[in-house]
Amino acid sequence: MARLSVFGIDGLPEITPGMDLAEMIHDAAGDQGDALQDGDIVLVTSKIVSKAEDCIVELDDVEPSDFATRWSLKWDKDPRVTEVVLRESKRVIRQIGPVLITETHHGFCCANSGVDQSSSGAHGRILTLPVDPDATCRAQRERFAELGVDVAVIMTDTFGRPWREGQTDIAIGIAGMHPLFSYIGQHDPHGHEFRVQEICTADELAGASELVKGNTSRVPVAVVRGFEWEADDDASMAPVLRDSERDLFR
Repeated sequence: MARLSVFGIDGLPEITPGMDLAEMIHDAAGDQGDALQDGDIVLVTSKIVSKAEDCIVELDDVEPSDFATRWSLKWDKDPRVTEVVLRESKRVIRQIGPVLITETHHGFCCANSGVDQSSSGAHGRILTLPVDPDATCRAQRERFAELGVDVAVIMTDTFGRPWREGQTDIAIGIAGMHPLFSYIGQHDPHGHEFRVQEICTADELAGASELVKGNTSRVPVAVVRGFEWEADDDASMAPVLRDSERDLFR
């Protein structure tokens, strides 16, 4: 694999509930002269999935709890947003200053349960993460197949990382390909056997996709072409989620 290409899909409209994202992406790719091909990997920002699946919360409809109100007043936060963050969490992992690090119902560990206020579509509106990102990716992969192309699908979101400043896009849903590539049991050119090295290719692909998407470009979809992957119809993000007993940060 000497060369990969990564390009964004432009021309998508503002997404509203019920839209067929796979068909829109397929058509937009063709319109810009980059028709999807068998073997492509389509990387979709979770935000547009949340809009299409109506994972939308109007803040005027939220009644914050006493805890959300007290904590938010202390840190100059909107208590209604805090309330949604808590509702979307399985538990709070860290509560340091104005930052809430939570474990979502999906098992993701992230800031504010992945609740997002930016580019939500309207003032006073926030987005929550899709309910089942893997299932969405499988449905989109099946829809792309109906449209005539065999592609893998990865849903991405922006997360921070322990030990490092800055954020990067990572995979939160996948279909068609396994998210990990293991070197365990293989040998390097000098005969050293790999015992622990396992690459999260799904996250690496998600990070690459962010380079052509960005947060202000209105390009929420990217395609990676030239990456070799084997079809796996049982793929999910489950193998990537480290259980708490092996997690040094929980």
